[in-house]
Amino acid sequence: MASKTVEDVLFPGIDVRVERVSDSSGGLVVEAISTGRPGRCPDCRKQAQRVHSSYQRSLDERPLGSRRVVVRLRVRRYFCDRRSCSRRTFVEQVGGLTERHRRSSVGLTGLLRSIAVELGGRPAARLCHRLRLAAGRTRLLRLLKAPAVPDRAPRVLGVDEFAFRKGCTYGTVLVDVEAGRVVDVLPDHTSETFAAWLAEHPGAEIICRDRATAYTKAVKEAAPHALEVADRWHLLQNLSAAVEKTCHQHCDCLRKRAEEETATAVLEPPPMLLPPAELPRTQIMERTPTATRTSTGCWRRAGRSVPLPAG
Repeated sequence: MASKTVEDVLFPGIDVRVERVSDSSGGLVVEAISTGRPGRCPDCRKQAQRVHSSYQRSLDERPLGSRRVVVRLRVRRYFCDRRSCSRRTFVEQVGGLTERHRRSSVGLTGLLRSIAVELGGRPAARLCHRLRLAAGRTRLLRLLKAPAVPDRAPRVLGVDEFAFRKGCTYGTVLVDVEAGRVVDVLPDHTSETFAAWLAEHPGAEIICRDRATAYTKAVKEAAPHALEVADRWHLLQNLSAAVEKTCHQHCDCLRKRAEEETATAVLEPPPMLLPPAELPRTQIMERTPTATRTSTGCWRRAGRSVPLPAG
């Protein structure tokens, strides 16, 4: 079995060559050089032919145990030889390791983004501090990106309003009911905004919504062929309200019936448990010989006399 190199362990599948790994007081420092093919211009996408210069970038990598890892990567700057392109030079990006304008690796950025998605701002920052990841709540929140909005609406579209600020500003959240994920968020809960979204994103066959008249008007204007159904929460709310109303209307009948059942019920006292006439015979009582007291003031046990204690 072939032994793995340092590159296979630290940068699997990435075109870099590790020159040196040193141990410093702050953690591990990995010095590496990019070895990939010449990059493409980010504007015109033409592959570069000439190297302009090179310089060293510092990247924070995922920690190794409790040690912080810093990658000092030497990358190349290329000329863009296309005359129509406004960009004269550009710096290569190493796939799977670097991104433009970032001082952290792709792996570390993905790890921080996952933590931010699950915990949010301050809780995520506290967890990163315990994991020895240098990331504050502002940086973590900047990593969150809005999901891409599809061109067509899902087959079953869920619509409901939510509060940006309760009592002041409300918006609309659109959900793919079958996939269980958010599709888009609208800045308000007016019928005009929702109708415009439905016109730009056709394809909704079933629209699951609440009882708001604004959403009804938008569906009739932009998606008249879609089937409108009430969502589960509002159905349960309507059911509970109907049951409560019925109970209030028939409270006299229910009270009379309850009094009749109480009057006809026979309250039997619980049976009294008396102690047994004599204690049940146990194995230890069967093995223990009986003791009797003699006229001489001694206890006779197992064929011999034992004098009584004084007093």
